[in-house]
Amino acid sequence: MANLTQLKAELEKLANKKQAKVLAGFFKTGKGEYGAGDIFMGIKVPAQRKVALNYLDLSLADIQALLNSKIHEYRLVALLILISQYKKAGPAGRKNIVKFYLKNTKHINNWDLVDLSCPNILGNYLLSKPRKILYRLAESKNLWEKRIAIISTLAFIRNNEYADAFHIAEILLTDKHDLIHKAVGWMLREAGKRDEKVLLFFLDKHYKTMPRVMLRYAIEKLNEKNRGYYLGR
Repeated sequence: MANLTQLKAELEKLANKKQAKVLAGFFKTGKGEYGAGDIFMGIKVPAQRKVALNYLDLSLADIQALLNSKIHEYRLVALLILISQYKKAGPAGRKNIVKFYLKNTKHINNWDLVDLSCPNILGNYLLSKPRKILYRLAESKNLWEKRIAIISTLAFIRNNEYADAFHIAEILLTDKHDLIHKAVGWMLREAGKRDEKVLLFFLDKHYKTMPRVMLRYAIEKLNEKNRGYYLGR
């Protein structure tokens, strides 16, 4: 049976103070920054994945305990375990995990945590279900819930479904945060890689008002002529 104390002990052995300092700066943990209060142990993601593999039967109560922590690696490992449990679960189990995930959005509070987890849990779950929850999240005042809304659509894009990604992108066009600009641009780019026409239609409608970072991300895979057209005007 998976043991939370053992998991924490394994992570502690991998801690690296020098790497922790680098990660704290990279993930903007300073006062007033988006990751303020986040604490890093300094463990690289591949090592965290290896640890998570030993605790895939961890209870939701113990996963909750990890998510409640300010230690970034605890939360990331918790989400890795949750993704694995979701993949193995039946319909009822998946529904329960999605409810658990949505109750914990306040703890999924850095961009790597969002990007790792939401397409594989929430996005996957909504492939065959109504997607109103994503529109509610897109209208949230919480930065991470808005990012969850748009990044979850990656699951749809991979299934060649683009409408929700573009609709949510429109909701977030006027958002002020750089992390939302990048996230929206990324999803637009991913859709365009599969169907360039739908991306060009969106760009023709919105490129004049899109934040510059969002536009640059969105057009990254277009040919040089099209990139120049949208950037030059």
